[in-house]
Amino acid sequence: MIRGRSPIGPFIFVFALFVAMPALAAAQDAPRTGWGAPDLQGVWDFRTITPLERPEDLGDKAFLTEEEAAQREQSAVDRAAQLLEREAQRTEAGGNVGAYNDFWMDQGTNIVGTRRTSLIIDPPNGRLPDLTEAGRERARIDRGSFTVESPATYTDLNTYDRCIQGFNAGPPIAPGGYNQNVQIFQTPDHLVMQTEMVHTVRVIPLAGRPAIDADIQLWSGDSRGHWEGDTLVVESRNFAQKRAWRGATERMTLVERFTRVDDGTLEYEYTVTDLDTWTAPWTINLPMVRSTLPMFEYACHEGNYAMDAMLAGARVAENTTDGGQ
Repeated sequence: MIRGRSPIGPFIFVFALFVAMPALAAAQDAPRTGWGAPDLQGVWDFRTITPLERPEDLGDKAFLTEEEAAQREQSAVDRAAQLLEREAQRTEAGGNVGAYNDFWMDQGTNIVGTRRTSLIIDPPNGRLPDLTEAGRERARIDRGSFTVESPATYTDLNTYDRCIQGFNAGPPIAPGGYNQNVQIFQTPDHLVMQTEMVHTVRVIPLAGRPAIDADIQLWSGDSRGHWEGDTLVVESRNFAQKRAWRGATERMTLVERFTRVDDGTLEYEYTVTDLDTWTAPWTINLPMVRSTLPMFEYACHEGNYAMDAMLAGARVAENTTDGGQ
Protein backbone atom coordinates (compact mmCIF):
# COMPACT_ATOMS: atom_id res chain seq x y z
CA MET A 1 0.00 0.00 0.00
CA ILE A 2 1.28 3.49 -0.89
CA ARG A 3 1.99 5.62 2.18
CA GLY A 4 -0.63 8.25 2.95
CA ARG A 5 -3.18 6.99 0.44
CA SER A 6 -6.52 5.58 1.59
CA PRO A 7 -7.45 2.23 0.01
CA ILE A 8 -11.11 3.29 -0.15
CA GLY A 9 -10.43 6.60 -1.93
CA PRO A 10 -10.75 5.19 -5.49
CA PHE A 11 -13.91 3.30 -4.44
CA ILE A 12 -15.55 6.50 -3.14
CA PHE A 13 -14.63 8.33 -6.34
CA VAL A 14 -16.09 5.59 -8.56
CA PHE A 15 -19.24 5.39 -6.41
CA ALA A 16 -19.76 9.16 -6.55
CA LEU A 17 -19.26 9.16 -10.31
CA PHE A 18 -21.80 6.34 -10.67
CA VAL A 19 -24.38 8.26 -8.60
CA ALA A 20 -23.82 11.45 -10.61
CA MET A 21 -24.01 9.76 -14.02
CA PRO A 22 -27.81 10.23 -14.52
CA ALA A 23 -27.53 13.97 -13.82
CA LEU A 24 -24.49 14.30 -16.06
CA ALA A 25 -26.25 12.42 -18.83
CA ALA A 26 -29.34 14.64 -18.54
CA ALA A 27 -27.19 17.78 -18.72
CA GLN A 28 -25.41 16.45 -21.80
CA ASP A 29 -28.67 15.37 -23.46
CA ALA A 30 -30.30 18.78 -23.09
CA PRO A 31 -29.59 20.65 -26.36
CA ARG A 32 -28.15 24.16 -26.44
CA THR A 33 -28.46 27.04 -28.88
CA GLY A 34 -25.67 28.28 -31.12
CA TRP A 35 -24.96 31.03 -28.57
CA GLY A 36 -24.66 28.53 -25.71
CA ALA A 37 -27.99 28.95 -23.87
CA PRO A 38 -30.25 25.97 -23.12
CA ASP A 39 -32.44 25.43 -26.19
CA LEU A 40 -36.11 25.74 -25.20
CA GLN A 41 -37.41 25.86 -28.77
CA GLY A 42 -39.96 23.55 -30.30
CA VAL A 43 -43.60 22.54 -30.00
CA TRP A 44 -44.41 21.35 -26.48
CA ASP A 45 -47.41 19.20 -25.56
CA PHE A 46 -48.85 19.74 -22.06
CA ARG A 47 -51.75 17.28 -22.11
CA THR A 48 -52.11 15.21 -18.95
CA ILE A 49 -54.75 13.43 -16.92
CA THR A 50 -52.95 14.45 -13.74
CA PRO A 51 -55.46 16.73 -11.96
CA LEU A 52 -54.68 20.30 -10.98
CA GLU A 53 -55.54 19.52 -7.36
CA ARG A 54 -54.92 16.31 -5.45
CA PRO A 55 -58.15 14.38 -4.84
CA GLU A 56 -59.07 14.72 -1.17
CA ASP A 57 -59.32 10.97 -0.71
CA LEU A 58 -55.57 10.66 -1.41
CA GLY A 59 -54.71 12.70 1.67
CA ASP A 60 -50.93 13.18 1.95
CA LYS A 61 -50.12 10.81 -0.94
CA ALA A 62 -47.97 12.97 -3.24
CA PHE A 63 -46.95 10.28 -5.77
CA LEU A 64 -48.63 7.30 -7.44
CA THR A 65 -46.93 3.96 -7.75
CA GLU A 66 -46.09 2.72 -11.25
CA GLU A 67 -49.02 0.30 -11.03
CA GLU A 68 -51.48 3.01 -9.94
CA ALA A 69 -50.34 5.34 -12.72
CA ALA A 70 -50.68 2.55 -15.30
CA GLN A 71 -54.21 1.77 -14.07
CA ARG A 72 -55.30 5.40 -14.37
CA GLU A 73 -53.81 5.70 -17.84
CA GLN A 74 -55.53 2.51 -19.00
CA SER A 75 -58.83 3.80 -17.61
CA ALA A 76 -58.38 6.99 -19.65
CA VAL A 77 -57.74 4.93 -22.79
CA ASP A 78 -60.79 2.75 -22.12
CA ARG A 79 -63.01 5.77 -21.51
CA ALA A 80 -61.90 7.42 -24.75
CA ALA A 81 -62.67 4.20 -26.67
CA GLN A 82 -66.09 3.91 -25.02
CA LEU A 83 -67.03 7.48 -25.89
CA LEU A 84 -65.85 7.02 -29.47
CA GLU A 85 -67.94 3.90 -29.99
CA ARG A 86 -71.18 4.93 -28.28
CA GLU A 87 -74.26 5.89 -30.28
CA ALA A 88 -74.85 9.51 -31.22
CA GLN A 89 -76.95 11.59 -28.84
CA ARG A 90 -79.35 13.96 -30.54
CA THR A 91 -80.18 17.46 -29.37
CA GLU A 92 -83.60 18.10 -27.88
CA ALA A 93 -85.75 21.16 -28.57
CA GLY A 94 -86.20 23.02 -25.33
CA GLY A 95 -83.84 20.67 -23.53
CA ASN A 96 -80.37 19.31 -24.15
CA VAL A 97 -78.79 21.39 -26.91
CA GLY A 98 -75.67 19.28 -26.98
CA ALA A 99 -72.02 20.36 -26.90
CA TYR A 100 -68.71 19.29 -28.36
CA ASN A 101 -68.55 15.53 -28.64
CA ASP A 102 -65.50 13.58 -27.54
CA PHE A 103 -63.95 13.73 -31.02
CA TRP A 104 -63.02 17.35 -30.35
CA MET A 105 -61.60 16.78 -26.88
CA ASP A 106 -57.91 16.05 -26.41
CA GLN A 107 -57.23 15.70 -22.71
CA GLY A 108 -54.55 13.06 -23.11
CA THR A 109 -54.24 9.64 -21.51
CA ASN A 110 -51.00 10.01 -19.56
CA ILE A 111 -50.01 10.91 -16.02
CA VAL A 112 -47.15 13.44 -15.88
CA GLY A 113 -43.81 11.65 -15.82
CA THR A 114 -43.24 12.42 -12.15
CA ARG A 115 -46.35 10.35 -11.24
CA ARG A 116 -47.50 13.18 -8.97
CA THR A 117 -51.08 13.02 -7.71
CA SER A 118 -51.58 16.70 -8.57
CA LEU A 119 -49.96 19.39 -10.66
CA ILE A 120 -49.90 21.60 -7.57
CA ILE A 121 -46.73 20.91 -5.57
CA ASP A 122 -47.13 23.75 -3.06
CA PRO A 123 -49.05 23.87 -0.74
CA PRO A 124 -47.86 20.37 0.21
CA ASN A 125 -51.44 19.06 0.32
CA GLY A 126 -51.58 19.49 -3.46
CA ARG A 127 -54.59 21.79 -3.34
CA LEU A 128 -55.24 25.45 -3.98
CA PRO A 129 -55.00 27.68 -0.90
CA ASP A 130 -58.23 28.98 0.56
CA LEU A 131 -59.79 32.00 -1.08
CA THR A 132 -59.70 35.25 0.85
CA GLU A 133 -63.00 36.81 1.87
CA ALA A 134 -62.72 39.21 -1.08
CA GLY A 135 -61.89 36.31 -3.41
CA ARG A 136 -64.97 34.39 -2.26
CA GLU A 137 -67.16 37.45 -2.80
CA ARG A 138 -65.84 37.95 -6.35
CA ALA A 139 -66.43 34.28 -7.11
CA ARG A 140 -70.00 34.60 -5.82
CA ILE A 141 -70.76 37.67 -7.94
CA ASP A 142 -68.92 36.73 -11.14
CA ARG A 143 -69.80 33.14 -11.92
CA GLY A 144 -69.01 33.37 -15.63
CA SER A 145 -71.15 33.20 -18.74
CA PHE A 146 -74.79 32.15 -18.89
CA THR A 147 -75.55 33.15 -15.30
CA VAL A 148 -77.60 36.09 -16.61
CA GLU A 149 -80.87 34.90 -18.13
CA SER A 150 -81.04 37.75 -20.64
CA PRO A 151 -77.56 39.16 -21.33
CA ALA A 152 -77.79 42.90 -21.80
CA THR A 153 -74.50 43.15 -23.72
CA TYR A 154 -71.54 41.05 -24.79
CA THR A 155 -69.89 41.88 -21.46
CA ASP A 156 -72.29 39.46 -19.77
CA LEU A 157 -70.33 36.70 -21.51
CA ASN A 158 -66.82 35.92 -20.30
CA THR A 159 -63.58 36.36 -22.21
CA TYR A 160 -63.38 32.64 -22.99
CA ASP A 161 -66.77 32.54 -24.72
CA ARG A 162 -65.85 35.72 -26.58
CA CYS A 163 -62.65 34.09 -27.91
CA ILE A 164 -60.42 36.71 -26.29
CA GLN A 165 -58.70 34.17 -24.06
CA GLY A 166 -57.99 30.47 -24.40
CA PHE A 167 -58.95 28.54 -21.30
CA ASN A 168 -55.64 26.64 -21.20
CA ALA A 169 -53.33 29.22 -22.79
CA GLY A 170 -52.52 31.34 -19.76
CA PRO A 171 -50.26 32.77 -18.73
CA PRO A 172 -49.75 30.64 -16.80
CA ILE A 173 -50.42 27.52 -18.83
CA ALA A 174 -52.76 24.94 -17.31
CA PRO A 175 -53.97 21.78 -19.13
CA GLY A 176 -57.59 21.51 -20.16
CA GLY A 177 -59.84 20.60 -23.06
CA TYR A 178 -57.95 20.58 -26.33
CA ASN A 179 -55.31 22.45 -28.39
CA GLN A 180 -52.81 21.79 -25.62
CA ASN A 181 -49.62 22.83 -27.32
CA VAL A 182 -47.26 25.77 -27.13
CA GLN A 183 -44.46 26.67 -29.53
CA ILE A 184 -41.36 28.45 -28.27
CA PHE A 185 -38.97 30.54 -30.34
CA GLN A 186 -35.74 31.89 -28.93
CA THR A 187 -33.07 34.51 -29.62
CA PRO A 188 -30.29 35.74 -27.33
CA ASP A 189 -32.51 38.69 -26.31
CA HIS A 190 -36.08 37.38 -26.48
CA LEU A 191 -38.27 34.34 -25.88
CA VAL A 192 -41.52 34.05 -27.84
CA MET A 193 -44.35 31.73 -26.78
CA GLN A 194 -47.29 31.01 -29.08
CA THR A 195 -50.12 28.91 -27.70
CA GLU A 196 -52.30 26.82 -29.99
CA MET A 197 -55.44 27.85 -28.12
CA VAL A 198 -56.51 31.30 -29.46
CA HIS A 199 -52.92 31.57 -30.80
CA THR A 200 -51.88 34.01 -28.08
CA VAL A 201 -48.30 35.27 -28.57
CA ARG A 202 -46.07 36.46 -25.72
CA VAL A 203 -42.82 38.26 -26.52
CA ILE A 204 -40.59 38.13 -23.42
CA PRO A 205 -37.46 40.34 -23.28
CA LEU A 206 -34.38 38.70 -21.75
CA ALA A 207 -31.91 41.59 -21.89
CA GLY A 208 -32.67 43.59 -18.77
CA ARG A 209 -35.33 45.78 -20.35
CA PRO A 210 -37.11 47.95 -17.71
CA ALA A 211 -40.67 47.08 -16.71
CA ILE A 212 -43.57 49.19 -17.93
CA ASP A 213 -45.43 51.61 -15.64
CA ALA A 214 -47.57 49.97 -12.98
CA ASP A 215 -50.75 51.65 -14.26
CA ILE A 216 -50.51 49.96 -17.70
CA GLN A 217 -52.36 46.63 -17.77
CA LEU A 218 -52.00 43.93 -20.42
CA TRP A 219 -54.00 40.77 -21.14
CA SER A 220 -50.90 38.57 -20.79
CA GLY A 221 -49.14 40.81 -18.27
CA ASP A 222 -45.75 42.47 -18.58
CA SER A 223 -43.05 39.78 -18.62
CA ARG A 224 -39.27 39.96 -18.13
CA GLY A 225 -36.93 36.98 -18.25
CA HIS A 226 -33.45 36.17 -16.97
CA TRP A 227 -31.29 33.05 -16.69
CA GLU A 228 -30.52 31.38 -13.37
CA GLY A 229 -28.01 28.75 -14.42
CA ASP A 230 -29.76 26.60 -17.03
CA THR A 231 -33.24 27.68 -15.94
CA LEU A 232 -35.04 30.59 -17.58
CA VAL A 233 -37.01 32.57 -14.99
CA VAL A 234 -39.83 34.80 -16.26
CA GLU A 235 -41.50 37.28 -13.92
CA SER A 236 -44.84 38.82 -14.94
CA ARG A 237 -47.16 41.45 -13.47
CA ASN A 238 -49.54 44.21 -14.65
CA PHE A 239 -52.28 41.74 -15.65
CA ALA A 240 -55.53 43.31 -16.86
CA GLN A 241 -58.32 43.16 -14.28
CA LYS A 242 -60.88 42.28 -17.00
CA ARG A 243 -58.90 39.12 -17.66
CA ALA A 244 -59.87 37.72 -14.24
CA TRP A 245 -57.81 34.53 -14.62
CA ARG A 246 -59.23 32.12 -12.03
CA GLY A 247 -60.73 35.15 -10.31
CA ALA A 248 -57.34 36.80 -9.72
CA THR A 249 -56.94 40.57 -9.48
CA GLU A 250 -54.65 42.93 -11.35
CA ARG A 251 -52.23 42.61 -8.41
CA MET A 252 -51.42 39.01 -9.31
CA THR A 253 -47.74 38.25 -9.93
CA LEU A 254 -46.42 35.21 -11.76
CA VAL A 255 -42.98 33.59 -11.71
CA GLU A 256 -42.43 30.90 -14.38
CA ARG A 257 -39.39 28.61 -14.64
CA PHE A 258 -38.40 26.78 -17.84
CA THR A 259 -35.76 24.01 -17.70
CA ARG A 260 -34.84 21.82 -20.67
CA VAL A 261 -34.37 18.46 -18.97
CA ASP A 262 -33.46 16.43 -22.05
CA ASP A 263 -34.23 16.26 -25.75
CA GLY A 264 -37.88 15.35 -25.16
CA THR A 265 -38.80 17.14 -21.93
CA LEU A 266 -39.27 20.76 -20.91
CA GLU A 267 -39.98 21.23 -17.21
CA TYR A 268 -42.42 24.09 -16.64
CA GLU A 269 -42.98 25.32 -13.11
CA TYR A 270 -44.71 28.46 -11.91
CA THR A 271 -45.79 30.26 -8.76
CA VAL A 272 -48.90 32.45 -8.57
CA THR A 273 -49.13 35.12 -5.87
CA ASP A 274 -52.27 37.17 -5.34
CA LEU A 275 -53.02 37.68 -1.66
CA ASP A 276 -56.18 39.57 -2.61
CA THR A 277 -57.55 36.29 -3.97
CA TRP A 278 -55.75 33.38 -2.23
CA THR A 279 -54.44 33.27 1.32
CA ALA A 280 -51.02 32.06 0.17
CA PRO A 281 -48.97 31.65 -3.04
CA TRP A 282 -49.26 28.35 -4.91
CA THR A 283 -46.94 26.47 -7.27
CA ILE A 284 -47.50 24.06 -10.18
CA ASN A 285 -44.98 21.68 -11.77
CA LEU A 286 -45.91 20.61 -15.30
CA PRO A 287 -43.39 18.68 -17.43
CA MET A 288 -44.10 19.21 -21.14
CA VAL A 289 -43.31 16.66 -23.85
CA ARG A 290 -41.77 17.56 -27.21
CA SER A 291 -44.17 17.11 -30.12
CA THR A 292 -43.15 16.21 -33.67
CA LEU A 293 -46.39 17.64 -35.05
CA PRO A 294 -46.80 21.23 -36.19
CA MET A 295 -49.08 23.73 -34.50
CA PHE A 296 -52.63 23.74 -35.87
CA GLU A 297 -54.84 26.75 -36.47
CA TYR A 298 -57.44 27.30 -33.79
CA ALA A 299 -60.29 29.28 -35.35
CA CYS A 300 -62.31 30.41 -32.35
CA HIS A 301 -65.41 31.54 -34.22
CA GLU A 302 -68.31 30.00 -32.32
CA GLY A 303 -68.61 32.85 -29.84
CA ASN A 304 -68.28 35.43 -32.59
CA TYR A 305 -71.01 33.96 -34.79
CA ALA A 306 -73.22 33.01 -31.86
CA MET A 307 -72.97 36.40 -30.19
CA ASP A 308 -75.63 37.95 -32.42
CA ALA A 309 -77.90 34.96 -31.90
CA MET A 310 -77.51 34.95 -28.11
CA LEU A 311 -78.12 38.68 -27.76
CA ALA A 312 -80.99 38.62 -30.28
CA GLY A 313 -82.57 35.74 -28.40
CA ALA A 314 -82.28 37.67 -25.16
CA ARG A 315 -84.02 40.67 -26.76
CA VAL A 316 -86.83 38.44 -28.06
CA ALA A 317 -87.25 36.94 -24.60
CA GLU A 318 -87.43 40.40 -23.07
CA ASN A 319 -90.06 41.56 -25.57
CA THR A 320 -92.12 38.44 -24.98
CA THR A 321 -91.99 38.93 -21.23
CA ASP A 322 -92.99 42.59 -21.66
CA GLY A 323 -95.94 41.61 -23.82
CA GLY A 324 -94.28 42.30 -27.16
CA GLN A 325 -94.34 40.08 -30.22
